[in-house]
Amino acid sequence: MPGPLPEGEPVPVDGSLPDHAAARAGQNGFGVYVHVPFCASRCGYCDFNTYTADEAGQEGYLDAVLAELRLAGKVISPERVDTVFVGGGTPTLLDPGDLARVLDAIDATWGLAPGAEVTTEANPESVTPESLRALRRAGFTRISLGMQSAAPHVLAVLDRRHTAGRAPRAATEAREAGFEHVNLDLIYGTPGETAADFDGSLDAVVQAGVDHVSAYALIVEDGTRLAARMRRGDLPYPDDDVAADRYLAADQRLSAAGLEWYEVSNWAAGEAARCAHNMLYWTGGDWWGVGPGAHSHVGGVRWWNVKHPSGYARKLADGESPGFGRELLTAADQRMEDIMLRVRLRDGMPLDGLDAARFLADGLLDAAAYGAGRLVLTLRGRLLADAVIRDLVT
Repeated sequence: MPGPLPEGEPVPVDGSLPDHAAARAGQNGFGVYVHVPFCASRCGYCDFNTYTADEAGQEGYLDAVLAELRLAGKVISPERVDTVFVGGGTPTLLDPGDLARVLDAIDATWGLAPGAEVTTEANPESVTPESLRALRRAGFTRISLGMQSAAPHVLAVLDRRHTAGRAPRAATEAREAGFEHVNLDLIYGTPGETAADFDGSLDAVVQAGVDHVSAYALIVEDGTRLAARMRRGDLPYPDDDVAADRYLAADQRLSAAGLEWYEVSNWAAGEAARCAHNMLYWTGGDWWGVGPGAHSHVGGVRWWNVKHPSGYARKLADGESPGFGRELLTAADQRMEDIMLRVRLRDGMPLDGLDAARFLADGLLDAAAYGAGRLVLTLRGRLLADAVIRDLVT
């Protein structure tokens, strides 16, 4: 199960924000994240705030989400909603009609901008051609499918339920249903995965014709089944050198297929295919996170909801904010987070007094960009991005 939430300071019962924060809502873009915490089963590597049917039922979830949106509409008034991202969990365990109701409620609360990006995550086995067409009719423009690997034995280690070929087929079905943008997620460095296995996964995503790919090194989180298996010695821990080799293979294969990196772990077929919602996170925008355990950020205030669906629904039924705790970010906090996120972007960030010459000498930064006053990672720099960021913020 996921770990405890940070404490923070109490969230007011009505969810209100300091005046200065509410007044700034949406000045740098505004999005809505909706957390659907339900899964048919829990993957062995996952430590997200998710619940299987025997841990929490879906009854009351939709009513609670709609109640939080009504509360949110009283707290802030951004000009429009630029992006919506429905994540999980497995959002597509809900009926498309329920997801449509949530999207309609967001539009009624603040108004969707013309051409707003509206994304849902999905497990490949949780969608059908019919459900995909229904989601597209409801207004969803983008779908992100959790593929992880095309190798059956790798999927087995990760406790994924779908078959190896299901994710590419679901991507094709999504395009046929009219989705403008389709993403496939990959995980690399899983114990037992060979270079040939990962090459096969890259071939599969390229052949699927998607316009966006996310690829992440496997991270072993405490409290997961995968971590327990590794502690017992049933599986080896991931190897950093192997992960670096996989990343280089991904960048080469995806670049050759016309997908350019725009964030260390994300590749897209041009700027229009980039995930606008994630860009909003990475560039200091505001968002309201709806749902159990969802996090929000508006005007320099971050808060997070109670985690369990029943506790979340109970607070809203009592007319209270579901917020568990919050923090008011100082200018120093915001500067640190800006560095942590923007350094990972293809466009990088202004140097603005950052002491980064040593990274240039080590070949981790683009020399031309540095000369123009920007900090932009080279390919080698991307491999060591975490170390560069750690050094810059400490």
